[in-house]
Amino acid sequence: MSTVLVTGACGFIGSHLVRQLLSQPSWRVVNLDKLTYAGDQARLADVVEDARYRFVRGDIADAALVHDLFDQERPWAVVNMAAESHVDRSILSAAPFMQTNVMGTQVLLDAARTYHADRFVQVSTDEVYGDAAEGEPFSEASPLHPSSPYSASKAAADLLCLAYHRTYAMPITIARSANNYGSFQYPEKLIPLMIRNALSGRPLPVYGDGAQVRDWLHVADNCAALQLVMERGQTGHIYNIGAEQFRTNLEVVRMVCQILAEETGGAVRDLEALIQFVPDRPGHDRRYAGRADTIRRELGWIPRMAFPDGLRETVRWYVEHQDWIRRATTEDYETYYESVYRRTWNQPES
Repeated sequence: MSTVLVTGACGFIGSHLVRQLLSQPSWRVVNLDKLTYAGDQARLADVVEDARYRFVRGDIADAALVHDLFDQERPWAVVNMAAESHVDRSILSAAPFMQTNVMGTQVLLDAARTYHADRFVQVSTDEVYGDAAEGEPFSEASPLHPSSPYSASKAAADLLCLAYHRTYAMPITIARSANNYGSFQYPEKLIPLMIRNALSGRPLPVYGDGAQVRDWLHVADNCAALQLVMERGQTGHIYNIGAEQFRTNLEVVRMVCQILAEETGGAVRDLEALIQFVPDRPGHDRRYAGRADTIRRELGWIPRMAFPDGLRETVRWYVEHQDWIRRATTEDYETYYESVYRRTWNQPES
C-alpha cells in the first residue's frame, strides 16, 4: 500500500480525488488542508472512518509543518491541489494567491526533494495559456500568457516545478485542467452560482455579453486523468486535460435554467428572466482551449461524461443538497458577492 499526500483535499476537486483513490485498496491518503473558506470537511464525511485516510489541518506554506509531515509519512506521491483558485477573488486581492500558489508550492517541492518522494504532480489550469480567442487550441509547448493574478500565480508555480525538475532531477509532472464542474463545487463558480441563485429567485449575473467560451470537464473525468498522470505520467512532462466540450457562459446558464425547470417543475422563461448582464471583469479571457492529445496518446485517457449528461447530474445534486449550499454560503460569501456583482469593477465602493 502506497501513501499519497493530497494537498487541498477538502476542496472540490481534491475531495473527489481522495474518494477515488480510497475506492482502490492499493492507496492510503493523507490530506493536508488549511480549511479556507472553500475547504469543507463535509465533502469527505463518508471516508473519515477509513483507516487509510488521515486529515491534517495546515498550510502548505508552513515549512516546519510540511517537513514534519513528510518526515512522518514519507509519501510515495504528492498531488498538489492546494490553491487559491477563483479569478474574481484574485482581482480583489492577489496576495493570498502568491502566498499559497507560489510560496506554498516551493515549500512542498523542498520537502518532496528532501524526503525523496517518487512522484510530484502539480495540478494547474488551462488559464496559464491566456486567451485563445482566435486560432488553434494550445498545446503543452505553447507559451504562457496568464491574464489574471490567479493564472499568473499558477504559471509561476508551473515554472518553478519545471525548474526543480531540471535543476534537481525531481520526478515532477504538471496537469493543466480545463473548467471542472460537478457536485460539491463552491458556489462562487459559474454553474453552482447559477443553480443557487435560480433556486432562490435571485438574479443570474453574467459577465459582459456572456460569449466567453470554456471547455467543460466533469470532475470525475479530471480525477481519472490526474491519477493516470500520478501513476504513469512521464516526469518532466506537462499534460493538458480537456474534454472538448466547448460552450459559451451564456449557453451554460441557459442550459442550467432548462434543466432546473425540468427538475423542479418551474417555467424556463421565468428562470431565464433572471439573467442579468453585469460589467465584465478586468482582463477576462474570451476563450480557453487546450489540446489534450498528449494524455490521450501516452496514457490512454478519454473523457467519459458528455456535458449535457454531466450538467443534468450536477444540477440534480444541488437541488437535492440545498442544505449544503446554505452552509457553504456564509456571511463572508455574501460580502464577497456584493463586492463583485453589485458594483463596477475597479471602482471604489460608495
